[in-house]
Amino acid sequence: MSQEINSIQRIAQILKANATLPRPETVIRKLLTDSRTVIDPEGSLFFAVKAQRDGHEFISNAYESGIRNFVIAEPAYVQKYANANFLLVNDVLIALQTLATYNRKINDLKVIGVTGSNGKTIVKEWLYQLLASDFNIIRSPKSFNSQIGVPLSVWQIEPEHTLGIFEAGISKKGEMEALANIIAPTIGVLTNIGEAHAEGFENKTEKLTEKLKLFKDVELFVYAPEYVADLKEADLPGKTKFSWSTSQPADLHVSFIEPIEGKNYIRATYQDREIECLIPFSDKASVENGIICWATLLAMGYTPEEADLRLEKLTQVSMRLELINGIENCSIIDDSYSADISSLAIALDFLNLQNQHPKKTLILSDIYETGKNNEVLYTEISALLEQKNLNRLIGIGSNISAFADLFKIESSFYESTQAFIDELPGIHFANETILVKGARRFEFGRISKLLTQKIHDTVLEINLNALASNLQFYRSKLKPGVKVMAMVKAFSYGSGSFEIANLLQYQKVDYLAVAYADEGIALRKAGISLPIMVMSPEPSAFEAMVKHKLEPEIYNTSILKSFLNFLPEYEKDFPIHLKLDTGMHRLGFEKTDLPELLEVLKNNINIKVVSIFTHLVASDDAQHDGFTTHQVDEFSALYAQLTAVIGYKPIKHILNTSGITRWPDAQLDMVRIGIGLYGFDSALDHNAGLQTVAILKTTVTQVKELAAGETVGYSRKGILPSGGKIATVKIGYADGYNRNFGNGVGKMLINGKLVPTIGSICMDMCMLDITGLNVKTGDEVIVFNHEQTIVDLANQINTIPYEILTNISQRVKRVYFYE
Repeated sequence: MSQEINSIQRIAQILKANATLPRPETVIRKLLTDSRTVIDPEGSLFFAVKAQRDGHEFISNAYESGIRNFVIAEPAYVQKYANANFLLVNDVLIALQTLATYNRKINDLKVIGVTGSNGKTIVKEWLYQLLASDFNIIRSPKSFNSQIGVPLSVWQIEPEHTLGIFEAGISKKGEMEALANIIAPTIGVLTNIGEAHAEGFENKTEKLTEKLKLFKDVELFVYAPEYVADLKEADLPGKTKFSWSTSQPADLHVSFIEPIEGKNYIRATYQDREIECLIPFSDKASVENGIICWATLLAMGYTPEEADLRLEKLTQVSMRLELINGIENCSIIDDSYSADISSLAIALDFLNLQNQHPKKTLILSDIYETGKNNEVLYTEISALLEQKNLNRLIGIGSNISAFADLFKIESSFYESTQAFIDELPGIHFANETILVKGARRFEFGRISKLLTQKIHDTVLEINLNALASNLQFYRSKLKPGVKVMAMVKAFSYGSGSFEIANLLQYQKVDYLAVAYADEGIALRKAGISLPIMVMSPEPSAFEAMVKHKLEPEIYNTSILKSFLNFLPEYEKDFPIHLKLDTGMHRLGFEKTDLPELLEVLKNNINIKVVSIFTHLVASDDAQHDGFTTHQVDEFSALYAQLTAVIGYKPIKHILNTSGITRWPDAQLDMVRIGIGLYGFDSALDHNAGLQTVAILKTTVTQVKELAAGETVGYSRKGILPSGGKIATVKIGYADGYNRNFGNGVGKMLINGKLVPTIGSICMDMCMLDITGLNVKTGDEVIVFNHEQTIVDLANQINTIPYEILTNISQRVKRVYFYE
């Protein structure tokens, strides 16, 4: 931001806010909407945005983190924190956008705006790589393209920047106008218009029309005619237009694409002559994104020869932080392909989300192209590491090593990646979380491999962003004040233990629930401090439960008396949860059990009932709605009887995942979210609004050509009457791939094609019929993802999604991604 607007007083004027400024001299350097991502508390301005959660609820958290500057819409907080600056506005989100818009207007620079359905972030990052040698570039960090992400990105424009590259994403009609005003692009780049994020629009044409509003005033518009086929050319934006196409006449007409050893050679016609380039990627999406970047360079005036030289040097963009198990009981966060201040702060926040180890270590390379001199840069990084409570720094590179004295924490420095690797055997790593963060030229992937446990080629990838999004999807359906209990039993439905619980704790759910005490104990040992309900408490585990503050579900008088007999006399108000049986007939107190239950509870000071709940039998099924209504009414009556005697009102909860979707009037005090977190809700049409969290993938071990009549697998059950080709892949029933998937019942994706199993499923592998396909050893195989879903697999063998997920063996490594 410009110095013209970095004082709190000037910001108050720009926002036309009703200001209370006991600290009028404050200089603002950072804007925040998340109280958990504080870098510079003294120089931060917290916007209490009302989004999926009301930011006003987190003002106290922000204040505890040292923030003393707030933009709010509710005046009550001004008196509550008398020594803090408050800017009172009508709408906090509009205020944030207004401030960013002002910063854009006072900085006269060229700006590339990128929008579309797919490829926005990749195109933005590749344009940054292609143009970095000619411009001082400011760009959106990661995929900051929302109503909040865009203003936070544009605020970072400084007077010394000569080019901005910002992406914009929208999910419904009416959102793009604000983003267009904030970004005010001079060049517009349209990426692929696919089906992604289509729920908020009536049709594809409306979605396209809304997205093009970003480019209403651009000087140059780069697009493919195929993307805008539903519109007339006169309706397209841009004083100058530059088109590219693989199928019709265009300014850049691509006529030939040929794969060459993992790359793609591309020929095209441009200005009546033939030109060429080499894209260093083989997949279809990368080729398309590469052509978009090629077209943009040519449209900006670069020669075909210069564009070719630059495109050939493009490097893969990894937008994901990867959490995997490491050596010596360590957890490794692999972010080894990029290094800049913005992404470092994001990665450190993810590091701090991890509570499973007491020590946090950062391996960091030199950082380039920041526009700051090295002393200023590494002073800022030092302050950032201190703010994030890092325990140890390992710096690699001559620049960071030269400023070793700036770092006050435990640290060591190495001139190169190889120098560090040479010393690695003598460096002690144990019981710590290690963030590996390096510029691509340092090849930190070599370090990650050395620190990581060898991974079985069959891997379950867990997208933590998707899980957080699903949580927010259900939260958006809740009335104010309704709490959330997240079910993490059965190894979080096969998805992990502390990895999932850490995220849920970070997202501030109110309760966790596990099946057995040992699951809860493991979470406590991993640093989880949330209240945890144990659904099947066993008398043998009572001592450990009390020690680790785990709260038992009490479902009959016998287990209640056993627990009371165990509790020491000095224990007071130990929390328990009562389960009532209103129709499931599995566990729980029935109506006839209440007199004995109340007799035990009456005047008992050793325990305290913190919640009372029941389980709906068929909340997802309309044909049983009458019975669900009966359960709700029965629960209300039993709850009233219980509370009349115990004299207080515990939390009451009845809704599971499908219940949240179909029974909004029964939310009560708390809801329980289970399979919905992982993207599945039988009450939603095709799980609309939810994201796929888990992808199970493996690899091809061997490819074989078989003659006509040859058989495959045990008992010769697989046969190719006309001959063909099979692939052996590294997954079997010991990994959780059920034997019922054999003999063509199950299917997997290879190179985008769905292929059937052939023969019986073996313990450690199975075979696929790949006749007619170009498949080779080492190719990736998708067992399930967003295309072939867990629901599809469940249907193939007549079971339910829960079973598919929970059956995945513990030997299948879980790899966690966070974008």
